[in-house]
Amino acid sequence: MKDRIRHIMEEQHMSQQVFADFIGLSPATLSSIFNGRTRPTLNIVEAIKNKLPMINTDWLLMGVGNMYVTPDGGSDKTLEPGQQLGVETMIDFDQSVNSSPMTTYPQGVRNTHPENSSQVVKIIDKEPRKVTEIRVYYDDQTYETFVPMKAK
Repeated sequence: MKDRIRHIMEEQHMSQQVFADFIGLSPATLSSIFNGRTRPTLNIVEAIKNKLPMINTDWLLMGVGNMYVTPDGGSDKTLEPGQQLGVETMIDFDQSVNSSPMTTYPQGVRNTHPENSSQVVKIIDKEPRKVTEIRVYYDDQTYETFVPMKAK
C-alpha cells in the first residue's frame, strides 16, 4: 500500500512534505510509512479519500481495479485529479437489525453493499507473533517476569 500512496503523491505532483501537510499527517509519519517502519492505518486511507475523493479505495487498500473511480461507480483512470464525484454510498448504523442497512441516496448512487452479503478478508503478511515473556513493573522499582509454558 505504501507504493500506492507514493504513486498518489507523485500523481498529484507533491513532495513528501507537501503531501503530508495536504492530507493532515506529520511528515515523519509519512516518512516512516515509505521507509517501511510503520504500516498505513485506515485513518491515513480516510484522510487521503477525504482530500482526493476520486481515488478508488479498493485500489488504495488492496491494489484491485484502477486508481480512479468514475461517477457511475466503476473504476477508470480517465478522471482528472481533483475532479469531484458527488455523494458516496454510506451505511446507516443507527437503523435496527431487521430494517435495511442502507440509507436512501440520490438517484444514480448504487448500493454497493447488498444486505445479505458477507465477506471475510484475512491478510497474512508474516507468521503470527508469539508471546515469549511478560514483565510487570511495580512502583517499588521491582518487577516480575512471566514466561508462557511450552506446548507439548
